[in-house]
Amino acid sequence: MILKFFNSENSDSDRRTNKPIEPMNKILQKPRLSFWQIWNMSFGFLGIQFGFALQTGYASRILQTFGADVGNLSLFWLAAPLTGMIIQPIIGHYSDRTWNRLGRRRPYFLTGALLSGLALCFLPNSSGLAFLIPPIIVGAGMLMLMDASFNVAMEPFRALVADNLPDSQHTAGFSMQTCLIGVGAIMGSVLPSVLTNWFHVTSVAPKGIVPNNLLYSFYAGGLILIGCIVWTVVKTKEYPPEEYAKFHEPDVEVVKRSGIREFLHDLWNMPKTMKQLGLVQFFSWFALFSMWVWTTPAIATHVYHLPSNDTASVAFNKASSWVGIMFGVYNGVSALYALSLPWIVKKLNRKKTHAFSLTMGGIGLISVFFIQDHYLLLLPMVGIGLAWGSILAMPYAILSSSIPPKKIGVYMGLFNFFITFPQIVSSLTSSLIIKNLFNSEAIYGLVMGGVFMFIAAMMVFFVQDGKKIQIIEATN
Repeated sequence: MILKFFNSENSDSDRRTNKPIEPMNKILQKPRLSFWQIWNMSFGFLGIQFGFALQTGYASRILQTFGADVGNLSLFWLAAPLTGMIIQPIIGHYSDRTWNRLGRRRPYFLTGALLSGLALCFLPNSSGLAFLIPPIIVGAGMLMLMDASFNVAMEPFRALVADNLPDSQHTAGFSMQTCLIGVGAIMGSVLPSVLTNWFHVTSVAPKGIVPNNLLYSFYAGGLILIGCIVWTVVKTKEYPPEEYAKFHEPDVEVVKRSGIREFLHDLWNMPKTMKQLGLVQFFSWFALFSMWVWTTPAIATHVYHLPSNDTASVAFNKASSWVGIMFGVYNGVSALYALSLPWIVKKLNRKKTHAFSLTMGGIGLISVFFIQDHYLLLLPMVGIGLAWGSILAMPYAILSSSIPPKKIGVYMGLFNFFITFPQIVSSLTSSLIIKNLFNSEAIYGLVMGGVFMFIAAMMVFFVQDGKKIQIIEATN
């Protein structure tokens, strides 16, 4: 059976002559994949997000343990988005042009997994090099290496969905990734608490030392990340170049350019939809970055009423562990929500779905300011989970329908600019804002994030998402 598709506005015949015509955009359609094929293709994201959840949930705590001042905390996160901004477009550019025994995208996310696993093991052990280098410097370096490695692994996964799935399954593919991201994030977020409460692993350590529950969690994160990536590498096939070419129209442009000239050309000529999504991504990821940086000190001071310089007491460790539970909840909500996104998009559309989700995230972030009972803090995580689930799926579903198929890797990498740039801006400005305008009260970092999430929701309506609904025709 050969599957072909064309836009619904086309006709199978010329109505004036009643003769069959060949639509200009009629091309071979990729075979639809089964649920388990999509699952295996996306499974590596579970491991990536397991490690990423440990980073976002506990890196601030580890850096504070090594001596980072809460007023300058966001500056230590600056290296992470900088590395992502540089690395992801490069990885995307070269993965578009790679083919070896492992395939096109798989060599990159396998390499990224190995490096990420090593960084996860070294970050909480930074104090071991204190006799040579201050642990805060080592910790910041490991945070940079970890984020760089995550970036090497992450974006080829996005491109893999667009490579292997037909357009009609893009939303389902990115939703599956988001679901597994949520599952991995839950595991990573709650593991330190599970080790303490179920296995009695200590959560308290001398000043300047990372407690064992975090230490063992980061070790487990490294192993799980590598294992999940290897599963995807073994279980997923990629189309060889000659077969991949059958599913796409030949390139119109034949001008040969050097690597940097081609990169700059692609950057200058990015699709209009991608630019519009960039504004949405800026405000969304500024909000997310604010949440990751400020939640632990905000909950410790605003809800547990601890002094801002307390980073070692039992109460501080309880507050930090509860933040892990909170993050686990929003990731759990995002996993469930992701499974419903294809159905919601059919009832509404991609733009309305994303705008609604971001609005709920804004409400969730701002409502933390009004809560004093730590159990009630789980309620805002529902709204944040809806926003997170949509942020990880909908922009990529919209983007994948607007970019040239043979430049998926580079444009997915360039799209990461709209994720890393707001994090850089937040790193450079949010500490100054919180310190000078709000007397270093971290809770206002979350309020600021909520406001930015509302702005992102409004910007969604200016995005051009004009992909036609396609009719899939089966011919024998």
